Amino acid sequence: MVRASLTAAVLAVIGLVVPVAAAGQAAKPASPSFDCAKATGEVQQLVCKDAGLAALDRKLADVYAKAIKGWPADIAAEQRATQRGWIKGRDDCWKAKDVRSCVDLEYKTRIVQLQIKSGQLMAPTPVEFACKGGENKPVTASFYKDTDPQSAVLTVGDDQVIAFIAPAASGARYTAQGVEFWEHQGTASINWFDTKLTCTPRR
Repeated sequence: MVRASLTAAVLAVIGLVVPVAAAGQAAKPASPSFDCAKATGEVQQLVCKDAGLAALDRKLADVYAKAIKGWPADIAAEQRATQRGWIKGRDDCWKAKDVRSCVDLEYKTRIVQLQIKSGQLMAPTPVEFACKGGENKPVTASFYKDTDPQSAVLTVGDDQVIAFIAPAASGARYTAQGVEFWEHQGTASINWFDTKLTCTPRR
């Protein structure tokens, strides 16, 4: 009986120890796609220490690899150069007031850009607009409401940008460098590289 009690006690202790050890392993931050031993600068070191950012880095690496495989050689070469520029921009987040938020947003927007550009997401039906100030150019907007952050592909004539949701007092507002799209009560105001358009959806 004594031996049986001791065995039960040992098993009970093992049962307690194993989950604790497993929990300790689960809590260990996962590594990003790059070698943390070679990480330089505040941002790369932050990504290595932060499990959430490390996960975003791995997701970006996966999305980027899929995109590169699907593109013709000329576009792939162009996007490799763009990716190098993006890495530099991400690392410049050390200048931001909130470094982590800056890095988080850089990852998320780049992931969405690559997914859209490479066709990894199902494209929504574009909304066509009739615009004052741009009557001779087709204007469309395709809204990706399930991306993080929400995004829109805006097209004016032959030019196209990917814009991201931005704070707005009312309505829906999307911005990109040099571009602002603000829709409120059925009217869209578009600032397209200093050209202002007032638009309504075509029925």
